[in-house]
Amino acid sequence: MSGDSRYHLAIYNFGLHVGPEGDPAVEGFVLREPANFEAAARASGFIGRSGYRGVPGPRSWGPQVFPRFILGSGFDSAPSSLSVWKDIESLMAFAYSGVHADALKHARNWNVKPDWPPLVLWWVDGRHIPDWSEGVERLEYLHDNGATARAFTFKEPFAADGEAYTIDRQRVRSIAEANSRGQADLLAHVQSLKV
Repeated sequence: MSGDSRYHLAIYNFGLHVGPEGDPAVEGFVLREPANFEAAARASGFIGRSGYRGVPGPRSWGPQVFPRFILGSGFDSAPSSLSVWKDIESLMAFAYSGVHADALKHARNWNVKPDWPPLVLWWVDGRHIPDWSEGVERLEYLHDNGATARAFTFKEPFAADGEAYTIDRQRVRSIAEANSRGQADLLAHVQSLKV
C-alpha cells in the first residue's frame, strides 16, 4: 500500500490548449470533461476534487491560480485540475484506463506540448484539503528540482513516509478492472464523441 491511511495523495495538473475556449480545435476536450469528472467520482479511491468558481459542481478549493508556465501564452486561464485520492494505485488506475485514458489518447490534439511537468503528486495529511496555490507551488517545485518526496510523478513515486516507492502494478490492474464495470456507459459515451 502506497500510503498510511492518515495521508491522502493529491494531484494537480496543468496544460495549455491549442486554442481559446469555444475554439472547435478544443471542442473534443470540452465535450469529454463532464464524463471525466463523473468517471473520477465513480472510481475506487477517489476522495474529492476542487470545483471552479462560478461553475456548477463542487466548491473551489480557494481562488484558482496558475503556474508561471502560463505567462506569454496569451491565456489568462488554462485547463487544470486538483483532486485527492486514497493512494497512488487508485489514482493510476483511474488516470491510465477507461474514460480518462481515452482523453489522454487524444490530448495531443487539444494541448500544446509542454516543457513543464503536466502533473505533480504529493501527500497531504488526511484532514488537509489542498488549494490551487499549493498545487501550483508543487508543480513549479517539481519542474525546478526534479522528483522528491515533496513533489513527484508516477515515474518517480514516493510513499507518504518520504521513501522511494514501487507501484503495485497488479493492484492498479485490479482496480482498473473493477472501475471499468461501473463506467462502461461513460466509456461508450466518450468513444462516440468528436476528437
